[in-house]
Amino acid sequence: MSLMNSENKKKIRKSDILEYHEGKRPGKIEVIPTKPSNSQRDLSIAYSPGVADPCLEIQNNPDKAYNYTAKANLVAVISNGSAVLGLGDIGALASKPVMEGKGVLFKIFADIDVFDIELDTQDVDKFVETVKIMSPTFGGINLEDISAPACFEIEKRLRDELDIPVMHDDQHGTAIITGAALLNALEIAGKKIDQIKVVFNGAGASAVSCANLYFSLGVKEENLLMLDSKGVITTKRSDLNTQKKAFARNTDKNTLSEAMVGADVFVGLSKGNIVNQEMVKSMADNPIVFALANPDPEIPYKEAIAARTDIIMATGRSDHPNMVNNVLGFPYIFRGALDVRATCINDEMKLAAVRAIANLAKDPVPEVVNLAYNQRDLAFGKDYIIPKPFDPRLIAKLAPAIAKAAIDTGVAQHPITDWKSYKEVLISRLGRDDKFIRIAMQKAKADPRKIVFTDGESYKVLKAAQILADDGIAHPIVLGRKKSINALVEKYSLTLDGIEIRDIEDDQSKLEMYTEAFYEARKRKGLTEYEAKKHMRTRGYYGSMMVKHGEADSVLTGLALKYPSAIKPILNVIGRETGVLQAAGIYILLTKNGPLVLADTTMNTDPTVEDIVEITISTAEAVKRMSIEPKIALLSYSNFGSHKGITPTKMNKATAIIKERRPDLTVDGEMQANFAMDNDLLKEVFPFSNLVDNKPNVLIFPGLASGNIAYKLLQSNGVGEAIGPILIGLDKSAHVLQIGSSVREIVNMATLAAVDAQTRSL
Repeated sequence: MSLMNSENKKKIRKSDILEYHEGKRPGKIEVIPTKPSNSQRDLSIAYSPGVADPCLEIQNNPDKAYNYTAKANLVAVISNGSAVLGLGDIGALASKPVMEGKGVLFKIFADIDVFDIELDTQDVDKFVETVKIMSPTFGGINLEDISAPACFEIEKRLRDELDIPVMHDDQHGTAIITGAALLNALEIAGKKIDQIKVVFNGAGASAVSCANLYFSLGVKEENLLMLDSKGVITTKRSDLNTQKKAFARNTDKNTLSEAMVGADVFVGLSKGNIVNQEMVKSMADNPIVFALANPDPEIPYKEAIAARTDIIMATGRSDHPNMVNNVLGFPYIFRGALDVRATCINDEMKLAAVRAIANLAKDPVPEVVNLAYNQRDLAFGKDYIIPKPFDPRLIAKLAPAIAKAAIDTGVAQHPITDWKSYKEVLISRLGRDDKFIRIAMQKAKADPRKIVFTDGESYKVLKAAQILADDGIAHPIVLGRKKSINALVEKYSLTLDGIEIRDIEDDQSKLEMYTEAFYEARKRKGLTEYEAKKHMRTRGYYGSMMVKHGEADSVLTGLALKYPSAIKPILNVIGRETGVLQAAGIYILLTKNGPLVLADTTMNTDPTVEDIVEITISTAEAVKRMSIEPKIALLSYSNFGSHKGITPTKMNKATAIIKERRPDLTVDGEMQANFAMDNDLLKEVFPFSNLVDNKPNVLIFPGLASGNIAYKLLQSNGVGEAIGPILIGLDKSAHVLQIGSSVREIVNMATLAAVDAQTRSL
């Protein structure tokens, strides 16, 4: 099941997809060293002659491979490309982008490293023998996109003959997720699992695995009917393979319409639009429908809920409630199995995953999940029977459940004893990658806002606007001369679907209204009527007035302007929030350990104590709006008064005032940057700090010079991708792009602008 909204996927252009996969570095993955390698000594240890010692240790004790190599965290994603979702038998080489993508999901959701391996063979014996030969390399094997019935034999033989976890995700992933959904749906519907009648449309690997898991959960075999392309699988048919024979039933029902009469549950793993409303109406009370075909479900969601108000429905799509997505399972199943060095993934471990997922949906939903999906009331019920894919609790709930099941069934070679510490380690893994921006995009899509771009005569802005509109992140408005914009559209084969193009000169009445309003607001601040007319014909002022007057929710400007010139219209038109004396600019670095916020990096040259207090509090509120719990360090060249001077005194006083005014904030200082960034060092030297075990994610600098230098050094040295400057302390949402921002950076900034605008309206 794809993480991507199926509707959005249709809109992504082939050229964009190919450009993404090629880019400056072809492909989606790379291998990077995890140990120092910048000296001759390092290389002598990493390779010859030093590497001989771990080799001999492993020779004497093979388990030491888990200590001295990457085996413990390395999974092979292996396919022959014979059954790629939505594409069919495309061959081994053509399947490589899919396998790389699976590796990306393993990494970003569970911090598991992956080698993708594409085997150019349809021969089961060759496939199995090849995987066995290379198996010492890996801690686990994820089989992917292998056609039935070969996939059943391949998985069984590898499970029987290897002593590491092996799972064919196409079979078991969907089974585990729908199994959890089934348990919760039955609870809501008030039905007992041993009494329900189940209909499966589809008889491939996934359907067979789902059905077998349902039997393990309590469904009676005689109460389950399965259909393939020829109809109901009955004992009267003579065209059945071994797998299908196990599902042959003595029944007179032959068609899907007949099978669904009186059924409690329908599971679709076939193709779209084969179920109609009459079929749904013929089902039992409180019917459960899992229409999982992608991109089009077996019955459209709106049609199904229109047919039955008592229906409980799930699909494989992100634009409907109850999205069945394999990413809810496989990363965490392998995570738990690897962490106890399990010799297999057995049925008990799969059932443990089912119950962990089902139980998590019943727990109170944390605010970060509600915010990510732009909902306030996510709670266990018909529209929430399984957790959301971006729920950060998944790793800490599922991996321990899998690990415990492995221990309880005797297949764990490295049992866990300190479960509290283990969960803390799991949670720390979530800091990696760009999860922050992905969650922000999910939130933006839930309630898209109007974003006006002042640099409309730029290819980068038009391309970013196209992406934002296609993905449903925002409703872009671009300012510029239509002739120039149309020339760019033609030159670069862009489209303007969903994008509003506005030429300032086209609507003179609007221009005059804005000019008059601006003059009235600023005439007692030195602005002449002539200057008002002149300013309002520039796109920075015009775009800011659109936000001021509610025609747009946020403005992005500055792509081709120096920062002071770009921010001046925003300050003059939109101005500061009531009660705020100092606006400020922050940058967010997307580091491998999570987002790191730096303030102030763009505006206040030498802020006073009160300025620092205000900047810190405004930054904290902005960070909260981004679904981040702020943990704040005020920086200096001293630690808690260890040196005297203007800067340490300023930051020390500011810290004291902030703690008094906002005791709800986790904040401390003044401190040196190395203590803020190294929590172990902070704990060792200053154990009294309330940032111990609360590693800071917000750094407040004593002045513009230090803040600006710090973020540019970090960004240029590859510490993380920078998003900003994000303006805080303003009356409405308005932000400045860096000169020369890339398309990706513009999209990211627009995403955060949309989220900022959303939260201001709550």
